[in-house]
Amino acid sequence: MEKIVALNNVKKTYGTGNEKKTEALKGISFDMEKGDFVGIMGASGSGKSTLLNILSTLDQPTSGEVRINQKDVTKLKGNQLADFRSEEIGFIFQDFNLLENMTAAENIAVPLSLQGVRGKEIKARVKKIAQRLSIDHILNSYPAAISGGQKQRVAAARALITQPTILLGDEPTGALDSKSARDLLDTMEELNQKDQVSILLVTHDPLSASYCQRILFIKDGIIHEELKRNNESQEDFYQDILTFLAKQ
Repeated sequence: MEKIVALNNVKKTYGTGNEKKTEALKGISFDMEKGDFVGIMGASGSGKSTLLNILSTLDQPTSGEVRINQKDVTKLKGNQLADFRSEEIGFIFQDFNLLENMTAAENIAVPLSLQGVRGKEIKARVKKIAQRLSIDHILNSYPAAISGGQKQRVAAARALITQPTILLGDEPTGALDSKSARDLLDTMEELNQKDQVSILLVTHDPLSASYCQRILFIKDGIIHEELKRNNESQEDFYQDILTFLAKQ
């Protein structure tokens, strides 16, 4: 299979000079192949947010190698890095991050507009992804007029519109009610299975994690354990996760 993410001994230390140094990551290594659905779990302060920031190229590791789609992103600078981020990485935030003065369609179109894609093509691609996520009926609505679940689907459409190598989710169900959360997770699972969208999900929520194929548990800046779903149902894997967490 095609390896789309490869981390090799990634370390991150905060603090320079005489400042107190904090080791957030102490040597993280793992791979993702195309079509993987990987969860990252860990207590607050375990390093999972730092890892996500490094994978999304918003932060640089102190040492180690981070390859996404065969490119070592730690070597990219300036415009190169910005272009790579906009083309290769989709990001769904917990709090949606939609622009309130833009319609759903305009929000989804933002990444393509920044890439200089022509208006006609933007319109066609927005329509296609909106239909895929069942939000084509709210394209002309503003964020204030739609539900939290719909906002998160708009955010997902915006993240997917560039057909990125990997979709990163930072607690994407955190601001949703239970039904909207399940709807979003079902949609992400369908995108993963039918369209081979590769997804990495950072979450503290066992239900969200149970939709993944494998979960990496981070503790004190290292991968402490890995749990694989194998051929289990989502419901059975959810119970496995609860059992695992109860033992920690």
